[in-house]
Amino acid sequence: MSHITSIRTSMVEKEALLQALKDLGYKPQESEQIEGYGGRKVKVEIKVPIVLSADIGFYRLGESYAAVADWAMVRLNRDEFLSKLNQRYAYHAAKNRLESQGFTLVEEEDIKNKGQIRLVLRRTV
Repeated sequence: MSHITSIRTSMVEKEALLQALKDLGYKPQESEQIEGYGGRKVKVEIKVPIVLSADIGFYRLGESYAAVADWAMVRLNRDEFLSKLNQRYAYHAAKNRLESQGFTLVEEEDIKNKGQIRLVLRRTV
C-alpha cells in the first residue's frame, strides 16, 4: 500500500518554482488538489500533472514549499526530479533577484559534464 508523503524543500519563490517546472517540460496548475492511493486528497497550491502517473503537488510549509505526492505511484525518480527542479529553481531565483538589483544577464553557459550553469551578469548604473 502506498501513501502520500511530503518533502520540505528550500524553494520559497512561487514564480521561480513555476518557471523551473515549465523549464523541465511540466505544465503546472495553480490552486488544485492531488489524489493518492485510495482516493486520499491533499490540497496544494501547485499541481504538476504527470502523464500515466500520480500527480505531484507543492504547498506552503512555513516560509518554503513542500513537494507532496504518493511517490510509490509517481513514475519518476523522486530524487532525480527534485535535484533537477532545485537546479532550475536556483537559476531562476538567482537571476530574478540579481535583475531586481540592477544586474543584466550578459552570458549564460550550461556546463554539461559538471551539471552547472555559469552566468555572467553586468550591473548598469
